[in-house]
Amino acid sequence: MTEVVSENSEVTVLLVDDNPQNLKVLYETLKDKGYRLLIANEGEKALDLAHRHHPEVILLDIMMPEMDGYEVCERLKADPETADIAVVFLSALDDLQAKVKGFSLGGADYISKPFQSLEVIARVKTHARVIRLERELQARNRELQGDQTRILDSISEGIYGLDENGLIEFANPAAAAIAGRPVEELIGKCFFDLHFATAEECRDSLPVMATCNKGVPEHQRDIQMLRADGSSFPAEYRATPKLDGDELHGAVVVFHDITAELESEKALEEARELVQEQRDQLAHTSRLTTMGEMAAGFAHEVNQPLTAISNYARVSKRMMAKDEPDLELLGETLDKIDAQSHRASEIIRRIRRFMKKPATGKEELSVPELLEDTRQFAEVDMRNNEGGIEVRIDDDLPGVLADPIQVQQVALNLIRNALEATRSAGSSQPVEVSARRCGEQCVRVEVRDHGVGVPEEAEDKLFHPFYTTKEDGMGIGLATCRSLMQAQGGDIGYQRPEGDGACFWFVLPIAGAEGAPCTPDEA
Repeated sequence: MTEVVSENSEVTVLLVDDNPQNLKVLYETLKDKGYRLLIANEGEKALDLAHRHHPEVILLDIMMPEMDGYEVCERLKADPETADIAVVFLSALDDLQAKVKGFSLGGADYISKPFQSLEVIARVKTHARVIRLERELQARNRELQGDQTRILDSISEGIYGLDENGLIEFANPAAAAIAGRPVEELIGKCFFDLHFATAEECRDSLPVMATCNKGVPEHQRDIQMLRADGSSFPAEYRATPKLDGDELHGAVVVFHDITAELESEKALEEARELVQEQRDQLAHTSRLTTMGEMAAGFAHEVNQPLTAISNYARVSKRMMAKDEPDLELLGETLDKIDAQSHRASEIIRRIRRFMKKPATGKEELSVPELLEDTRQFAEVDMRNNEGGIEVRIDDDLPGVLADPIQVQQVALNLIRNALEATRSAGSSQPVEVSARRCGEQCVRVEVRDHGVGVPEEAEDKLFHPFYTTKEDGMGIGLATCRSLMQAQGGDIGYQRPEGDGACFWFVLPIAGAEGAPCTPDEA
């Protein structure tokens, strides 16, 4: 006799007894408790029902013909599909040996006949709850394991799980693809023998060895690793110790082939060098253009001391032609010739220094000296524009780390623009150049004029290449200035001042200051 007597699917209980009266009593005891009840009167049918319905609890009679309860329990526990079922033995045998044998075969509990209803209800409820919770936990674990497997399989980086001896316990598909072997062939292999070829005495210094042996996390880049075919590849890896409390159980290694990354980095570095070379060339061209614009003024500046030298030389020659020359006056005249020659030489020196390409590297600069040198250099434009230049510098201004030629080029560009704007506005007010410390990292230089100013719609485009507000401008001056300032670790910008005119600023990093380069926000 086999019968399903309830369709409640919450918890399934299988009742097994060869005595119909006992089955009836068990059924009457549990029928109103919300269980799905199955009944069987012999062992084979009980096994069949257990395989088909996977009950949580089996109330199993021991003394049955053909196949007793012990054999039924043994066969249930030997099958993985039914091994988790809670088997509760029912028997009139109340001796200790019978109970010990039942528990040794995997039984969960023991109820003696004649049984009490409340006892049966309580035991079934307890075991049903435990089995249901265990099955839910197992289902959740399987779900998590499935999620974990899918995640690991989808990761493009290779992942190994190693024991404390470096033997591979786990490998994901990406590791197999990088190593050039199927996953099943990697399991059990020694990670160090597989990926590194080295002498035995050098094994302690191999990557990941310290993580496996001492629990020390590691991260290295551009390490040469081997594939199964003996070829090598550059790799980046991270090794994390596997710990159970304070006990070390090996390491987890995440690695990937960085051949493409290194090639990209090399190409990027070559591109940077090319850009830097072109930027330097553009800056040099900009300086040549500036000198072309200032050539007439410099010719006039150099001509003045040369004319003075010629005049003083003629005077000296006439004095020496006298019978009794005034040697003291002659000496003063020669001193004036020397002074004028130094003046001409200084003008030529500034031009040559400004025209040459900057040497590689940066140096510590004195901002006051650099701005004063630039002011003198801009005297030609100052006279041509009938304007003036006032320089105001805070006391104890620290030195900055930058290229002097490129910084002077930026300062001169801003000052010349300011002088031109002042002339265009018909103003006689001087261009104001100031320098002050800005925070702990930077020195800020401002160039303020009282000229025509900058239209509001042009403010966001001032530093764009080939954008200009001048009728005959090329639009590369301010764009070059920004490129030069950023190369120094600083920046450049514009702010609308109160009143008329315009105000441009640039910032440079203080020499020896630690931290990030100067930024517009900091400025």
